[in-house]
Amino acid sequence: MKTDESNAGPEEFGRLTDPFRRELLAYCYRMLGSVHDAEDLVQEVYLRAWRSYASFDGRASLRTWLYRIATNACLNALEHSSRRVMPSGLGSPSEDVPELGSRAPETPWLEPLPDRLVGGVPEDPAAVVAARAGLRLALIAALQYLPARQRAVLILRDVLAWPAADVAGMLGMTGAGVNSTLLRARSRLERLVPAGDEIAEPDEPERRELLDRFARAFENVDIPALTRLLTEQAAWEMPPVPHWFTGREAIGRLLADRLPSGCGRGLLVPVGANGQPAFAAYLRGGNGALNAHSVMVLSVSRAGIAHVFSFMEPSLFEYFDLPRVIS
Repeated sequence: MKTDESNAGPEEFGRLTDPFRRELLAYCYRMLGSVHDAEDLVQEVYLRAWRSYASFDGRASLRTWLYRIATNACLNALEHSSRRVMPSGLGSPSEDVPELGSRAPETPWLEPLPDRLVGGVPEDPAAVVAARAGLRLALIAALQYLPARQRAVLILRDVLAWPAADVAGMLGMTGAGVNSTLLRARSRLERLVPAGDEIAEPDEPERRELLDRFARAFENVDIPALTRLLTEQAAWEMPPVPHWFTGREAIGRLLADRLPSGCGRGLLVPVGANGQPAFAAYLRGGNGALNAHSVMVLSVSRAGIAHVFSFMEPSLFEYFDLPRVIS
């Protein structure tokens, strides 16, 4: 029997479905690894939902119904797209600093997800930890290596904590099939997620101090200070540059070669991405203006900064509501 909600007009449809838009964006991003693709797909999901809303019979919740549409849309999109990757997923770390202009724009690179697009921080401390863990870049990068259906099952069951019966109904599987698929996905994910990403973060005061010191060192182009903040086995990646580096010495050579010398040559604007600390980095050009350079997402541990994902794509600044040039 249809619910009264199925007769809703556009305004009522929006009122009923808009509360789920941000979580659907996070879900599609986990599946696709691209904030741009996820936004496009969520638009498609809502268009499909509106067109078929008259047939919504209320046997499942509205949230479940929207997730079913989103899951089918993601699975269909993944049939026609390449895996989103990071440089560390393509080969071993580099020893030598690559030449300027060494980029691979044709590669489908993973993208960061601005925290501002997926809502505020939960009040419950346990929910904060869960929300951050479910969007961490290392996890998103690893998810891209799972087959599409395994990816959906693992996200729905382990990240979003959906009941197995609901996932089975959504994917047209049996409960036993869901459990078997989940076990295979977990086994593969354990081999993909780097152990270093599981290291506990420092307490908030120490975390804040570490990030402040990182920003000062970067803005002052203090390479020794920067490298001292890194863990011994830290990693630095810079998509769309296909090379990546590990260890303080190698990263120090990279930064010394790439960062312009002199205080005041750079500016870091604190942002949030993937539930992790992040900065929008500007570098000063010849005309004196600060130009968008990269979005740096950091993994921090009690021993220091363990991983820097530096996305060198100025177009990403728009998702963080930041200008590309600061006069």
